[in-house]
Amino acid sequence: VQLVESGGGLVQPGGTLRLSCAASGFTFRLYTMSWHRQAPGKERELVATIGPGGGTVYADSVKGRFTISRNNAETTVYLQMNSLNSEDTAVYYCHISTYWGQGTQVTVSS
Repeated sequence: VQLVESGGGLVQPGGTLRLSCAASGFTFRLYTMSWHRQAPGKERELVATIGPGGGTVYADSVKGRFTISRNNAETTVYLQMNSLNSEDTAVYYCHISTYWGQGTQVTVSS
């Protein structure tokens, strides 16, 4: 299993970013995919999940601002992040089962 995140960076408060996670090594369409994040000094937390059928779950802190989606043909899961604020600053990880990507840094700062 390989999970490769991309799309992180530095963005101003109120800005947007789109994260991507390219997955391989398993039957992507059959699995629930999720995004997690870990801010400095804090525990890793769930951000959003998307099931095989497209059902989604979001952390309360990102509801209405973030959207998780998937493209089964491209075996990629996305996280569209809008209205970013400083509390969204973290390393964002793609996750399935016991596997994690390497993470992509998101920094929200003026």
